[in-house]
Amino acid sequence: MTSPARPVIDRRGASRALEQIASLLEFKGESAFRVRAFRAAGRALAAIPADLETALADGTVAATRGIGPATLHIIEELARTGRCRMLDSLRKEIPPGLVEMSRISGFGAQRIRQVHKLLGIDSLPELEAAARDGRLAKLPRFGPRIAQNILKSIEFLRRAQGLRLRHHAEQEALALAGALRQVPGIIDVSIAGDVRRAMEVIREVVIVVVSDVPPADLFRLLADLPGVDEFAGRDERQVTLHFAGGSAIQVIATPPVNAGAVLAEATGSEAHIQHLEARARDRGMTLTGAALWRGSVFVPTPNEQALYRQLGLAWIPPELREGTGEIALAAEDALPALVTDDDLRGFLHCHTGYSDGTSTIRDLAVAARAQGYHWIGITDHSQAATYAGGLSPAALQRQADEIDALNEELDGIRILKGIEADILKDGRIDYDARVLDRLEFVIASIHNRFNLDRDAMTARMLAALDDPHVTIIGHPTGRLLLSREPYEIDMDAVLGRAAERGVAVEINADPHRLDLDWRYLPRAREFGTMISIGADAHSVAGIGNMRFGVGSARKGGIGPAEVVNTMSADGFLAFARKQG
Repeated sequence: MTSPARPVIDRRGASRALEQIASLLEFKGESAFRVRAFRAAGRALAAIPADLETALADGTVAATRGIGPATLHIIEELARTGRCRMLDSLRKEIPPGLVEMSRISGFGAQRIRQVHKLLGIDSLPELEAAARDGRLAKLPRFGPRIAQNILKSIEFLRRAQGLRLRHHAEQEALALAGALRQVPGIIDVSIAGDVRRAMEVIREVVIVVVSDVPPADLFRLLADLPGVDEFAGRDERQVTLHFAGGSAIQVIATPPVNAGAVLAEATGSEAHIQHLEARARDRGMTLTGAALWRGSVFVPTPNEQALYRQLGLAWIPPELREGTGEIALAAEDALPALVTDDDLRGFLHCHTGYSDGTSTIRDLAVAARAQGYHWIGITDHSQAATYAGGLSPAALQRQADEIDALNEELDGIRILKGIEADILKDGRIDYDARVLDRLEFVIASIHNRFNLDRDAMTARMLAALDDPHVTIIGHPTGRLLLSREPYEIDMDAVLGRAAERGVAVEINADPHRLDLDWRYLPRAREFGTMISIGADAHSVAGIGNMRFGVGSARKGGIGPAEVVNTMSADGFLAFARKQG
């Protein structure tokens, strides 16, 4: 095989370059307006669905809101050469260690400049040493608590090394799966492992290929796939492909007669596989070496259904295969009916150009309708979120008037008037009651003061839940995957109060958040807390986030009746008006 011509840089790479420019300009102390312009351009470019070359050629990039002449010129330079003179110049001015420090939650450019100037620190190890020996705590506006939080964040970053966000890993897996389907001798290709189980972060990407070709011969063909730098064999049926971009993907080969057992082993968590092995022993069989045996007789498993059937189990959806009781439920044919993408009727949590989004209300509504949604809830940021262009009461009224006009004009989609209102430090909801009364629903979220202690943060959230205007609690633990740990909070108290007050708790489907963590969902079911799946979309492309939220809901055993998005618009509004 010969490698096809590849673009110098793809859309994602160009978007990251714009974000890096913004960060470096911020370190230099450039104007906030200029920094925001580059960040907005990066987000806007990332949201364009077409590849970079096509989007530049047909004028899509130039016409995209948030991309101006200056940033367009840089995007064109990146697409043409793979480099940017402005970015190269900024990198020479600013030590790379300062950029690495920006990954620490809550450690912004101003504080990074401060420690660099006063302590001469320009690397993460130096920052860690200063936090441990007390130098950091002595700086103005720091103190022991901030120094301790920085140490926690550095340790968190270390633990995150080698992990990938789900959507990035999935993109890599889908690209390789498509290439593998073109390889002679491969009959079928399945993505397995953490990606198939809808884990929020991925340690290893795994693909199973079904083939009649001997694995050794097959693996020699894989070495010629585009982008493969090298491959390393693990055993006679497994190989790890290493790609030019630095990623690695494990490929497992199996003949058709054993495909079910191999795919199940490659998908399940370690605990799930151990429970399957114990189930096989209880039935006088052995599940070993990714094959099922009855004594010395091999038992064919051409698909997963055949394997689970041999073990006396209903087929278990991949998302549930975590070793948390799913085997016992499958033995009783009592697995929950899980929510699916097709169950969703309403699209929630989206930001428009009124605040920090890049799409219009019309564009989002039309795109949501095209995806099969019956209604959409618009939720721009509230006035306290000045960093995100939060809406004044007057701007909120202008938006409401536009929504009324669009509802008169558009068929097949209903637009609801909402807001993502900040939960203030004392638990009050941004805006007074007169403004909130004009809205049809409210998502209440915490966007600042993440370092409150557990009791204070819990009290803050419970106070917000007591406000009768609140319909949904947004991204309830504040986590950013591989970037920021969740704040300390008593989630049992929050879920219980939400159930009492008739408030839903969100699974924020942005793949950088996936918050609420799916591990809390069984407790939500016990309390009877309703779940909202919110895209947190800042563009039309963000509509695609919903499937990640659905995956998290399925992992937690959530069914359609427990999700507010499955309601009709009238049903959702009735839920919004009902308070416990």
